[in-house]
Amino acid sequence: MSNSSVVELPVLNQPDDAVAPCCPPLTERPLDAEEAERAARMFKALGDPVRLRLFSAVASHEGGEACVCDISDVGVSQPTVSHHLKKLKDAGLLTSERRGTWVYYRVEPSVLAAMGQLLTAAAR
Repeated sequence: MSNSSVVELPVLNQPDDAVAPCCPPLTERPLDAEEAERAARMFKALGDPVRLRLFSAVASHEGGEACVCDISDVGVSQPTVSHHLKKLKDAGLLTSERRGTWVYYRVEPSVLAAMGQLLTAAAR
């Protein structure tokens, strides 16, 4: 049988807003300056109660993603919600995708795993 019917598919690149893991566990080695900066940005973004609530709402939402229309009831105006979601995206904690008029947010599993690994290793 000939292999002429085999079609090679292109490899898709990660989207520009794909999230990279933060850094190694704190007990593995000292963080370098870039790793410390990245981790600090993530934790600083979560240091605001509204952002922490939004992050939690996205992370715990059914299907692993949430429409902004489903998570905006956090006691602040819609423009403020958008501001906080942008901060979470800028910190590498969320990714988003526009579908029609709505934006859907996701927490990449690698983010939760990296944050968990960073902190759990420190607790041992």
